[in-house]
Amino acid sequence: MLENDVWMCFVFYSTLLILKMYVIAIITGQVRLRKKAFANPEDAVRHGGVQYCRIDPYVERCRRAHRNDMENIFPFFFLGAVYSMTGPSYSVAQIHFLVFFLGRVLHSVAYLLSFKAPTRSFAYVIAQVPCVSMAIQILMDVASFA
Repeated sequence: MLENDVWMCFVFYSTLLILKMYVIAIITGQVRLRKKAFANPEDAVRHGGVQYCRIDPYVERCRRAHRNDMENIFPFFFLGAVYSMTGPSYSVAQIHFLVFFLGRVLHSVAYLLSFKAPTRSFAYVIAQVPCVSMAIQILMDVASFA
């Protein structure tokens, strides 16, 4: 597999996406600390008292951004891995992976910085286009086996 350029490109962008998800998780934790809005009483007590076991709107926004990543990036991992095994053109595959990555980065930035609509929706759709394209190509390649 290490000799498959498409696979290596997929691994590269997948790793960047995982790192991006870690960054969102770290941001969420830092916002919790800054806002003193903890999900668990033991954490609140550690940082000033049980009164800090509370919900904060911006912490929730960060959590939604992270959850949205999981809802979209995990399916990309499956689609991209299978797509990589179907023998696609390297340049076409690279465009698929890059567009998805850039769309997800823009989506996260728009989510965290509360960009005006429809920026986040636009980023979401842009990132879904390569996923739908990969899914269709996979189905076309395996349809004869169904």
